[in-house]
Amino acid sequence: MRAARITAYGPIDTLRVEEVDDPVVGPGEVLVDIAAAAVNYPDLLIMSGGYQVRWPLPLIPGSEFAGTVRAVGPGVTGVTTGDRVAGSVAVGAFAERIAVPAAGLWPVPAEASLAEAAAFRVTYLTAYHALRSVAEVRPGAQVVVLGAAGGVGLAAVDVAVALGARVIAAVSSPKKAAVCRARGAHETIDYSHEDLKERIKQLTGGGADVVIDPVGGPYSEPALRATAWGGRFVCLGFASSQIPAIPLNLVLLKGVLLCGMEIRTFAEHRPQDARRDEAELAEHFRSGRLRPYIGRRYPLEKVADALRAVSERKVIGKLVIVMNDG
Repeated sequence: MRAARITAYGPIDTLRVEEVDDPVVGPGEVLVDIAAAAVNYPDLLIMSGGYQVRWPLPLIPGSEFAGTVRAVGPGVTGVTTGDRVAGSVAVGAFAERIAVPAAGLWPVPAEASLAEAAAFRVTYLTAYHALRSVAEVRPGAQVVVLGAAGGVGLAAVDVAVALGARVIAAVSSPKKAAVCRARGAHETIDYSHEDLKERIKQLTGGGADVVIDPVGGPYSEPALRATAWGGRFVCLGFASSQIPAIPLNLVLLKGVLLCGMEIRTFAEHRPQDARRDEAELAEHFRSGRLRPYIGRRYPLEKVADALRAVSERKVIGKLVIVMNDG
């Protein structure tokens, strides 16, 4: 099979698409013919060696995939050859096939494409945990999303709208603002030329109830300063590659709850909330209320171009790698 693989940690250019052995299916596992795999910012960190965990080399990056079950290993029940499934892994998705535990897969409804299924779970579950469980968003809450046109950002816009919030999308261009409005954002802020703090205060009438921040960098502190007293500021990551230094006196004076949420450990520490969120999110996807915005599709041979677009923050929504006719 073909796969995109690195043999040493380093920049995107170290990635090579080459022929590798098919994975072997073990007990409790299934072999999936991958039709589509989504690109995420952590893929870049894993490739560079900058992620919290390192995997043995050589490795195939990619964490989200969807496709068709090709073979079933011993002891597997509830999954059969030909089923349309999706799943997420730490590494291994930028390939034509993958062997994964059957228990970690979820069925793809006939109404959804495999590309949509591949692009859905990680970003939308991140957004759902952040808004539903951490920020405890209620209908009518005023929610500001930073980096709102990116993968996690646009998922947060969609989820906040679904939860009945009034959504303000902060972006860096008119094109990105237009996409956010089309997805249901009530207001937009272009922080490439607008004062983020002042515009949030103007649009909210004094301050945001919730700020969702997957970006970090120079935007975090102005957004924190524009929260209402007792608001919630949820940090989801640092797509800007800059970790901001937040003056804690702001947290003290504004009574803000400053929270972090990382999808890799959320279920471990809040298992009941995680199970509830996953069930609710699956129903949103099954019913069609939530679907990801796919900004562009790339063939496997162009996976480096997709990763480069993510690293340069040129992405609207999610980018998807398609295999063959995926």
